[in-house]
Amino acid sequence: MTVRKTRRDTAFVEKMALLPWKEYPGHFGGALSKALVGPENAGSRRVDFRISRYAPAAYVGEHVHAVQEQIYYVLEGEGVLTLDDERHLMRPHDYVYVPPGIRHSFTNTGTNGLVFLVVTTPAEDHEEAL
Repeated sequence: MTVRKTRRDTAFVEKMALLPWKEYPGHFGGALSKALVGPENAGSRRVDFRISRYAPAAYVGEHVHAVQEQIYYVLEGEGVLTLDDERHLMRPHDYVYVPPGIRHSFTNTGTNGLVFLVVTTPAEDHEEAL
């Protein structure tokens, strides 16, 4: 397995299969993600790009970002996304933009895996990251 050194001035091509699945803080029940591009492997401060796969009933708990913006794009499965007090059923090819300050969570409510892409900018959730 090739381990990338963190560099911001180098383009790279990577095989997703070589990257480990990780359950990040605030994610539960098999809510796994692979960090594709971000601070950990590319040294990026502006963008965090991940693919996530949530097992049935897995979820990310309700949370709010101070400065980060997020986009979720569903590839497979279905789940319920909450935005403040509104619930939205998300299915393949549905996407959402979440600006800073909006409470949100995402739960796999289906019987198969929920697979989606996540783009977050900036990569860190604090004012200095802007």
